[in-house]
Amino acid sequence: MARRPVREDQRRIAYFTMEIALDPAIPTYSGGLGVLAGDTIKSAADLGVATVAVTLLQRRGYFVQSLDPVDGQREAPAAWQPDDQLVPLEPTVHVAIEGRPVEVRAWLREVAGEGGFTVPVLFLDTDLSSNSDADRALCGTLYGGDARYRLCQELVLGVGGARMLDRLGFRGLRRYHLNEGHAALCTLELARRHNYERPAADWQFDETRAACVFTTHTPVPAGHDQFSRDLVDQVLGDLVPRAVLDRVAGPECLNMTALALELSSYVNGVARRHAEVSREMFPGYGIHHVTNGVHSRTWTAPELAGLYDEHLPGWAADPFLLRNAARIPNDALWPAHTRAKAALLAEVRARTGQALDPEALTIGFARRATPYKRADLIFSDLDRLRDAVRRGGPLQLVFAGKAHPRDEGGKGLIRRILAVARELGRELPVVYLADYDMALGRTLVAGVDLWLNTPERPLEASGTSGMKAAHNGVPSLSCLDGWWVEGHVEGVTGWSIGPATPLPVSEANGVDADDLYDKLAGVIGPLYHRRRDDWIAVMKNAIALNASFFNTHRMVQQYVTDAYL
Repeated sequence: MARRPVREDQRRIAYFTMEIALDPAIPTYSGGLGVLAGDTIKSAADLGVATVAVTLLQRRGYFVQSLDPVDGQREAPAAWQPDDQLVPLEPTVHVAIEGRPVEVRAWLREVAGEGGFTVPVLFLDTDLSSNSDADRALCGTLYGGDARYRLCQELVLGVGGARMLDRLGFRGLRRYHLNEGHAALCTLELARRHNYERPAADWQFDETRAACVFTTHTPVPAGHDQFSRDLVDQVLGDLVPRAVLDRVAGPECLNMTALALELSSYVNGVARRHAEVSREMFPGYGIHHVTNGVHSRTWTAPELAGLYDEHLPGWAADPFLLRNAARIPNDALWPAHTRAKAALLAEVRARTGQALDPEALTIGFARRATPYKRADLIFSDLDRLRDAVRRGGPLQLVFAGKAHPRDEGGKGLIRRILAVARELGRELPVVYLADYDMALGRTLVAGVDLWLNTPERPLEASGTSGMKAAHNGVPSLSCLDGWWVEGHVEGVTGWSIGPATPLPVSEANGVDADDLYDKLAGVIGPLYHRRRDDWIAVMKNAIALNASFFNTHRMVQQYVTDAYL
């Protein structure tokens, strides 16, 4: 049933995010955070939640990745035309940066839900003739530039975004949801409004806190933006009185996560374990958890979606219906999977010229390339890996993922995997696909047989790629961290790697690698190659137990009941 249109002043939730993944043609995302934001907005549209989203335009996107066989990753700016994907809006607002006015406009993309309800997404842009060349470039590159560039971007997002919402008529907002600390300056703009004409000593923050919801996404200290007070004073100027900023953020530096924690009434991590880690990192704050999910329709391959439409009608509107996956006949599920696998192998051949074996156990690993995710753990002992093939049956590996241009450790991981691929050759095929994005991600999570994830514990906040795989009947082999602590049932929905309790890195690598090789050789390989019906049972369990829960429909409904209401 189509829902009635919602006017701007009837929107109740403003969702702020530095990056968002709505469409491969709009490259304003780098990875999981942006994909999560896009999936959240799609589910809000499907469910009719009166939301508006705010993000930055990012004219050069993150970057386009190419791979040199020896030197590894190379970067180039993304090429896209906002005019082809977005609608420019006329009204503009101003923010003060270093004391000068910077004009900000917005572009619109409307996300339509299954029932016809739409959620507007506003892309903020400073590329206006009234601005200096430096200011015009502020909405240019995602996570680029130096600390000053990042702080200016976050000022445009948080302060410019709040002002743009007001300018466009979104005056009925009740909650401002900050998706990570990048948008934390929104809290200062709201506090400024709530304390209009009060002296600094009399500012009150109850109204601001009541309006703000904050989701923190990372247990990695480097993921929490911090800026020196000298830089903050220079860039922010008199946005709020210095004494007020000292009260809510401390006098030493501006930690965006700490600011958001201080001025939000509801704070959550993105998995149960992540909330526990976050409470240890930021003692004194009540940090809840809303475990992430993925948008079911977006991440389910056509081959599987058609199967669900036939046997589980209504699943896209109510993903909980996937719990009935046992109803799908084996002789329907397996052919659907083999068609999805064939699509992946065709993509691999088109991109690399390499023909992979459709009968081999195909393992996928696609993550941001950074050391703590340990993409090369499976190559810790190549003789043990070869033995796993001899004992368990043929296997092959498909990798993808970008390293941040300044992350030399991540770039080194990519070079290491490319070197191992050359060393193993046809003996054990390994391919690394360049320029991992939404489109490639959809093909990967559906076309592999097993999804691999090997982060150092407890550094995985949530992880959503394994949830996408589960929607396609692909089980996970993963360390017990993030969402997998909640989704893992050994031998039922997939398999664990190593113990649940974190070990020192010096011990964890060896222990985890040993367990990984033992399970590939003694459990997973034989199950896949010799007991196909039992393997299909695990596939069905991944759909029924994991996909039915780890989706953004459930997640958004939980935000509505726990945070927004």
